[in-house]
Amino acid sequence: MRQNDLDELRGRVDELNIKILDLINERTAVVQEIGKVKEKQGVNRYDPIREREMLNFLKETNKGPLPNGVLEQIFKGIFLSALEIQEDEQRNALLVSRKRKPEDTVVDVNGEKVGNGTPTFVFGPCAVESYEQVKAVADSIKAKGLTMMRGGAYKPRTSPYDFQGLGLEGLKILKRVSEETGLSIVTEIITPSHLEEAVDYIDVIQIGARNMQNFELLKEVGMLNKPVLLKRGLAATIDEFINAAEYIISKGNSNIMLCERGIRTYERATRNTLDISAVPILKQETHLPVFVDVTHSTGRKDLLLPTAKAAIAVGADGVMAEVHPDPAVALSDAAQQMDIQQFDEFYKEIQKFMNTYQTV
Repeated sequence: MRQNDLDELRGRVDELNIKILDLINERTAVVQEIGKVKEKQGVNRYDPIREREMLNFLKETNKGPLPNGVLEQIFKGIFLSALEIQEDEQRNALLVSRKRKPEDTVVDVNGEKVGNGTPTFVFGPCAVESYEQVKAVADSIKAKGLTMMRGGAYKPRTSPYDFQGLGLEGLKILKRVSEETGLSIVTEIITPSHLEEAVDYIDVIQIGARNMQNFELLKEVGMLNKPVLLKRGLAATIDEFINAAEYIISKGNSNIMLCERGIRTYERATRNTLDISAVPILKQETHLPVFVDVTHSTGRKDLLLPTAKAAIAVGADGVMAEVHPDPAVALSDAAQQMDIQQFDEFYKEIQKFMNTYQTV
């Protein structure tokens, strides 16, 4: 073959490459339009049956010399690329997306700026049991110069026979302690019906792991002008977690703080598996502050300090942990709550770590 013939063939290949590229881009644009229609209809973008039908049709009409196996591989790549572009567009369009809002969201909780670069700490008992119990923890929190306290008035439990919380009476105890100490109250709300009675007693609404995809609750919370602490579900993917936050912000409330609290895996050494990598991912993908709950993620008091250090080192905006005056008699999560002395030592070590970490 002469050089001129080779150059001519190569020129034809170049022209075909451009035509193929143009057709792939045109096809991708059409698929994007299909995706928009499906989104309005609430239909899943990915349709494996439709994909198989298209592949079968292409193989039936294939006249070669391209083998059907290679053809299927090529078109699967084309199908996948179009789907990934649609998913990227959807992520970028989310109101919680970092690409939608490049700057960090800073949530103001009665003057405490969560997400401003200085870690925020939230401590308190798993469940509100009595005024004396809550006040003892609150006094210890206040003495450390901290401003926020957690405590459960409503407790969703695995067993229906376990302590479910004091309800409204628990909210009243939290409110009384808040007025006496000046601490802001973080507590979990488990049903939309509780919001109306709880909203005047608390400063931050916590959505627990079991309610992360309680969409009616998320929408109701989104219509309130009050900070929200949203915990990751027991087995939720990061994408599902982000979309749960989107339910809240889509209704107008952007005062959202995310909380990684461990996910359920096959590992039994800890109560859950702390997905520490979720922190930088959430910080990259969203503009929202990110907490780490070291109590529920580990379920072990001996791991609270190292995991809290890890959370701060990886960029978390805050750390949560449970404290009880006498964990041995706690009505819930007795084994994983610190007593006051352990809390003092924990916080002292955290402060030393932060001072060292910030000077490095």
